[in-house]
Amino acid sequence: MILSKRVYAGLNFLLLSALLSSAQEISIRPDRETGIYNAGEKATLNVKVSGDAAALTPPAYVLKSGGLKTVREGTLEFRDGRASVEVASDAPGWMLLEVKATGAGNKEIRATGAALFSPGQIKPSAEQPADFDSFWKTKIRELAKVPVKPELTPGEAGKPNVDYFTITMSNIQGSRIYGQLAKPSGPGKYPALLIVQWAGVYPLQKAWAVDKAAEGWLVLNIMAHDLPAFEPESFYKEQSEGRLKNYPAIGNDDRETSYFLRMYLSCYRAADYLTSRKDWNGKTLVVTGGSQGGLQTLMIAGLHPKITAALACVPAGCDNTGPDAGRAPGWPMWPNQTQGKDAAKVKEASHYFDIVNFASRIKCPVLIGAGGIDTVCPPPGVYAGYNEIKGAKEIVYMPLADHSGKHDAYYERFNAWLKTQRTGNGNLH
Repeated sequence: MILSKRVYAGLNFLLLSALLSSAQEISIRPDRETGIYNAGEKATLNVKVSGDAAALTPPAYVLKSGGLKTVREGTLEFRDGRASVEVASDAPGWMLLEVKATGAGNKEIRATGAALFSPGQIKPSAEQPADFDSFWKTKIRELAKVPVKPELTPGEAGKPNVDYFTITMSNIQGSRIYGQLAKPSGPGKYPALLIVQWAGVYPLQKAWAVDKAAEGWLVLNIMAHDLPAFEPESFYKEQSEGRLKNYPAIGNDDRETSYFLRMYLSCYRAADYLTSRKDWNGKTLVVTGGSQGGLQTLMIAGLHPKITAALACVPAGCDNTGPDAGRAPGWPMWPNQTQGKDAAKVKEASHYFDIVNFASRIKCPVLIGAGGIDTVCPPPGVYAGYNEIKGAKEIVYMPLADHSGKHDAYYERFNAWLKTQRTGNGNLH
């Protein structure tokens, strides 16, 4: 087949446009590898375009204090594909730079960068409720009145030398806890690992429990919701679009009706159940999760006395009233969940579920991962919680990490911590 010069030219143009579009990318890096500065210092956020910078519309930038308040905006001028923005903060906090441009093929290109200032001095944005402890003691007593009624159903582990079960237990308000339990085969006593889940409505995956059991753990992995753990995807989609749509806002104007009350007590019961088993070694109970799972991890570490270590990546629910201190709140963004409700009541209820208030009660060692450009669970809120922890602790700050990626540095430490907890050998730090 012979093509005309016009067709060839058109194809070449389309190919060139596609190549430029795929190659164009904006990246932002702080001039200090750690991304951390002292309050009062100047930081430089270096912006780089890979590909043809001239093919971009003039990139617009917005600089936000605390990821919330715009302090400067404009357009960037690139030289040899590079530009920079100087930022500073006289107080402990976070400066977030957002850059947006249009590239070849009318494709929008975005990038985010940040500098964190004196994070060890970031304080909670609100006082703790005077009755915080008494409220949760009352809820734990109410939970204790509900018979556990564990129901275990054996299943195939799919891995040698691992026993596997699905499990349900009773919870408050006539609800159920659903999950999976896995352990090394045969008699013995094992360290326990409680795995809690990130946000969303979805099934559990067997490997999450089985793989850790194969390493020597007694593992309990629970759903965040009162839902069976292994239904078809269509089931969870229906729930997510139906009765569990925007579930964090359900009942959020009252501490007695908040959706998180049942979720938090599910974790408490799960920890209790693990410690009641004859195959628990009686000394090691680790809890771990990311995002919403990080929220549950730090909460239960502050609430349950037998947790021996808590490992939380980009934890949610920290410093719910962040906007009062001029910084963006973390998921589930309680201040934004007030439609049709009394905002003052939502705010009041949020204090009883704020991870910052549980953090000050944590007595076990804690590992936390925080993303430098995480706008879902921003680092100032995470540090507000981390700074409240009184005991042994470690935070892995990842300056180029968002909420869902570039967490390798955290998981390197996570694996080391888990090994130390499982074997009882070595130093956490």
